[in-house]
Amino acid sequence: MLDALLITIFMLAGAGLGFYGLDLLPPAVTQGANIEGARIVTSGFGVLAGLVLGSIVRWSYRRFEANVRSLPPDVLITRSVGLVIGLVIANLAMAPVYLLPLPQELNNFIEPLASVFFSLAFAYLGVSLADTHGPSLLRLFNPNYALQAALWAEGNVVAASAKVLDTSSIIDGRLAQLIETGFLEGTLVVPRFVLAELQTIADKADAQKRERGRKGLDTLQALRQAYPERFVIHETDYPDLATVDDKLIRLTQTVGGTLLTTDFNLKKVAMVQDVKVLNVNELAEALRPLYIAGDSLDIKITREGKEPGQGVGYLDDGTMVVVEEGQRSLGKTRSVVVTSAIQTSAGRMIFARLNSAGTAASSPPSVKA
Repeated sequence: MLDALLITIFMLAGAGLGFYGLDLLPPAVTQGANIEGARIVTSGFGVLAGLVLGSIVRWSYRRFEANVRSLPPDVLITRSVGLVIGLVIANLAMAPVYLLPLPQELNNFIEPLASVFFSLAFAYLGVSLADTHGPSLLRLFNPNYALQAALWAEGNVVAASAKVLDTSSIIDGRLAQLIETGFLEGTLVVPRFVLAELQTIADKADAQKRERGRKGLDTLQALRQAYPERFVIHETDYPDLATVDDKLIRLTQTVGGTLLTTDFNLKKVAMVQDVKVLNVNELAEALRPLYIAGDSLDIKITREGKEPGQGVGYLDDGTMVVVEEGQRSLGKTRSVVVTSAIQTSAGRMIFARLNSAGTAASSPPSVKA
């Protein structure tokens, strides 16, 4: 809305300048010309010029906004203070210029030029000094900042980035467990358009989709109650973007955060645009125990395999175990020895044979890495 309003203002200003600009021309130029027709033509060119200029200003503003949002809070504070101090000094430096005994016509030319020069020069100087001596300034208000600044300079402390949650990661349900274990740090950012998508899913006629949507809303409610200081609902929307995925990528870029998802395709699109992504499914896959040939484990054989004589069982994490000659042990828990393990697009698959050294007890299967 703001972008459209900004461009519209520039277009109206261009139309006005084109329409009334002919009045500024000397009468000799406009004598005998079709003034009304000329006004329409110049107004049209003014609208086009306003559209181009407004688009450039909009792009520059959005880029400036993204850069400001990506700045750490301490840098933003010190640069703001440096900018204000620089402008104050520039205003004081203008005092001798006003006292110069120059003709009025010359003063009217020198004073604005000197004002612009001093403002730009001292503003830049203030920001530069803030970057150099900002930690010393913050140390005056926070004595503990000295240790934090030293650690940051050594690269030992990195502020946790905000985590932007998408619909799939919220519905997944494992997010709360990750936060409880302390492995997921930073602010949890839930965009308003993701909430709207969850509500739409929860209102579906299909019972399964409706249940998934309500599960996601319940997860958010539990997170908000458990971590109120870390839970943030972001109101920004992007009407110019059609899909929720595009909006998520834009928001993550704007806040300088990390996108949390279980959507493999969304991760690929985000990585192409240099957006940091955490995929919960990949984390779960990485945490699965690794088995090599010769490892022993207990497995309950639940069904027949594709090949004759094979039996199939599953570990607690869902990994499929194909057991040679395991068909005759259907419904029983047996000790098996791993012969090989492969990684497929659907996940990890383990091949094993019955352990001739002995059989497992009737207790629930245990995993031995």
